[in-house]
Amino acid sequence: MGLPVRDQLKYWGIVAVIFFVLLWTLGDVLVPFLLGGAIAYFLDPVADRLERLGASRVLATVIITLVAVLLFVLMALLVVPTLVNQSVQLFNTAPELAKNFGTFLTERFPSLLDTDSTLRQSLDSIATTVQERGGELVTTALSSAASLLNLAILFVIVPVVSVYLLLDWDNMVARVDELLPRDHAPTIRRLAGQIDNTLASFIRGMGTVCLILGTYYAIALMLVGLQFGLVVGFVAGLVTFIPYLGALIGGALAIGLGLFQFWGDWVSLGLVAGIFVVGQVVEGNFLTPKLVGNSVGLHPVWLILALSVFGTLFGFVGMLVAVPVAAALGVVTRFAVTQYQQGMLYRGLSDHHKTTEGDVVADQRDPD
Repeated sequence: MGLPVRDQLKYWGIVAVIFFVLLWTLGDVLVPFLLGGAIAYFLDPVADRLERLGASRVLATVIITLVAVLLFVLMALLVVPTLVNQSVQLFNTAPELAKNFGTFLTERFPSLLDTDSTLRQSLDSIATTVQERGGELVTTALSSAASLLNLAILFVIVPVVSVYLLLDWDNMVARVDELLPRDHAPTIRRLAGQIDNTLASFIRGMGTVCLILGTYYAIALMLVGLQFGLVVGFVAGLVTFIPYLGALIGGALAIGLGLFQFWGDWVSLGLVAGIFVVGQVVEGNFLTPKLVGNSVGLHPVWLILALSVFGTLFGFVGMLVAVPVAAALGVVTRFAVTQYQQGMLYRGLSDHHKTTEGDVVADQRDPD
């Protein structure tokens, strides 16, 4: 005999409280393990594909690890230094860009903007703030990472955790399945499958889309000659997981920078704008339908809310778990709504009486 619903809710509530308490108290320690788990989850389909091609799980993990190490070395040698240099240059040149923008407005709209106007002072203030806060942001991020966990150790722990989890992923899933309550195992498996489909579509699919678009934007903008093309492409690709936001932010940043660099060269400006138009067309018609699917059950507003709430409450580790928790809550909520609509609380006694009367009439008409 299964436990009453009240007892089940009590026990599951205790589990949820323990989870959030651990997240609050041990969040800094959990960062490398959450990152490692996310990487293993992302790469598990690749390992499964290699296994179907005849490789053992160990060989598949070794192949994936070697490829990942090679890509990391290439990124560290070729991409990361350029990205850091361009980011620093962008922060340093922000005041000059703002002054050029003010000069541009002054020359073309002298009645709207003069040297002592509020708008001019606001532009100068914003530029100075960007320069100062930008440097502080980078410094704070590095110091926070160092205080949470030594950065060098982080780069060691995350790959090790990823490799071990990837190697034992199927065994861990089977072990968890064995521990499920027998009465509710089918329902939990079904909900877990829906959560996995949502996460697979969003994390793996959108992660791939972000990587492809970020690479495309960065290379295309650098080929056009935009000064900070790599930074703009990185930013646009990073926020592409929120529909249209990546193109809006990246496009506005690229066109804004292009106006100062290519003013009068309308062909180059048109190429910059065309890069983002092509990116949106390719994403909307090919990449997202193919890699993500038409619906992942994770609304952008729900995603932004989850990232904001968990980021505020638990910091960086909260942002790491925001997407999985949002996906799980979404699936559980839809399941609860379905159960509610099938229950007497929603259907009421009148619906029950109609169903009973209909069954009686059907029985009367059926001679058998």
